[in-house]
Amino acid sequence: MLRGLAGVPVAGALLWAGSAKAGQQIKERDAILEALNINASPPPDSGPMSGDPIRIGIIGFGIRGPQLCRALGFATKSWKADMKEQAEKNPENTRLQAFLDQENLNVQITAVCDLFEVHAMEAADSFSTDKVKVKIYKTYPELLASKDVDAVVIATADHWHAPIAIAALEAGKHVYLEKPMTHNIAETYALRDAVRNSDKVFQVGHQHRQTQSFVTAQDVIDKKILGHVSLVTANTNRNSDNGAWQYPIHEKANPQTVDWEQFIGSAPMIPFNAEHFFRWRKWWAYGSGLSGDLMVHDYDRVNCVLKMGIPKCVISSGGIYTHKDGRNVPDVMQINMEFPDFSTGSSQEPGKEKGMTMVYSATLGNQYSRTTALMGHDATMELGNSLTIYPDGNSTKFKDMLEAETINPDVPMYVYDPAANSVDGITSATTKYFADKGLLWTYRNGRRVDSTHLHMREWLSAIRNGGTVSCGIQEGFEEAITAHMGGLSYKLGRRIDWDAATETIVPVPGYDLDEVLLMNEEKLV
Repeated sequence: MLRGLAGVPVAGALLWAGSAKAGQQIKERDAILEALNINASPPPDSGPMSGDPIRIGIIGFGIRGPQLCRALGFATKSWKADMKEQAEKNPENTRLQAFLDQENLNVQITAVCDLFEVHAMEAADSFSTDKVKVKIYKTYPELLASKDVDAVVIATADHWHAPIAIAALEAGKHVYLEKPMTHNIAETYALRDAVRNSDKVFQVGHQHRQTQSFVTAQDVIDKKILGHVSLVTANTNRNSDNGAWQYPIHEKANPQTVDWEQFIGSAPMIPFNAEHFFRWRKWWAYGSGLSGDLMVHDYDRVNCVLKMGIPKCVISSGGIYTHKDGRNVPDVMQINMEFPDFSTGSSQEPGKEKGMTMVYSATLGNQYSRTTALMGHDATMELGNSLTIYPDGNSTKFKDMLEAETINPDVPMYVYDPAANSVDGITSATTKYFADKGLLWTYRNGRRVDSTHLHMREWLSAIRNGGTVSCGIQEGFEEAITAHMGGLSYKLGRRIDWDAATETIVPVPGYDLDEVLLMNEEKLV
């Protein structure tokens, strides 16, 4: 019954307690839908992909790079062979068919740069055609100097994100940059300046902004259905080697096949270390840990709905409790973000409600699924690839409906699930984790679509047709600063404050905050 209700024209499914008669149930459903007046709709379509092909250079082709290329319409030969084999074994595995059915974005991959020559050669071999040969570049400045590249996709280790993005903008290239946007504070401002001084299109890779439920959630907030939201909880739960960044180390990796010196860049020089190269997320020198790799997804998911911006202060805690393997970033972390002046509006008397806390809680030692919850005086919204709203038993806004028992605090009064009429094969706990957060796919007209494909399409549309992107430099700036505040608080063991008037992190006496972020130690205090 619930799956059927999700397909009605209002595009939502309504649950309720009460009447035994179907006719009465329908009346109650319609009354609640009318009272809520939620507009469950996808983001507006981006523009046409017509015109000359956009020529793209790929910088970084390790794990995320091939995923982004598939979103553009280019899959490696090995991936296609693997997916074909999996589909033959399991007909419910439709990943290859979904890729083949994907819209043609009218792009050409003309160049690739990766510090591991095996990766670069695989990209060139897989993506070259009779008309377009993919050229391999040893360094990113050489690629950026190419007249055969209009735009770049950057999917490197975190400590190279901003330097390459800034150089690309200065070279006149459009930029799609993976998260986190930057690795330290100074380059966050430098990249913002570079974008502001450029006429090129810049997009940060937070693809959940294309997820249909998040657009619906924005309408819920705009219509003040939740009342004053005082607490938001978001979580990461993983319990696998892959989820803990224990990525495979390629058997052909050695000092001759890896440009180790270029990889190190601004990080402290150490002898060649294949684990550092392939599992760089485990060290502060190259990555940003839970705060920059995973918290930023949840922060931006909430920020795209609430638009609360940078927190007034951040307090973090945690440690290395589940993976004693030489890493120096925490595998358990909690980040409290305070927004004392923020409000989503109130159904009570003016001045009674003000302020919000967002709590991000993470462990890499347990995969129990926890929801993202926005808790308001009038209702609580659980948010993922679907959306569920529970009325609060003490709600002011819904007091009459609660007293009439039209709605019940123990039962959702609204559920929006754009996938209600389809079946998705989820093959692993990690896949389920990403899918639940809207990071793998969303839906358009009842059809499952890769959310990264839509996010990159939006970027390409802005290049071709003008307009703005959903995760540009302002959204990226807010994400990066918040992540850095989380990392600093963890390493210094103290509260980190933000001065909104001067747009700066409040200094901590005795410390250079960028040095603290980049120091390759777990904690300084």
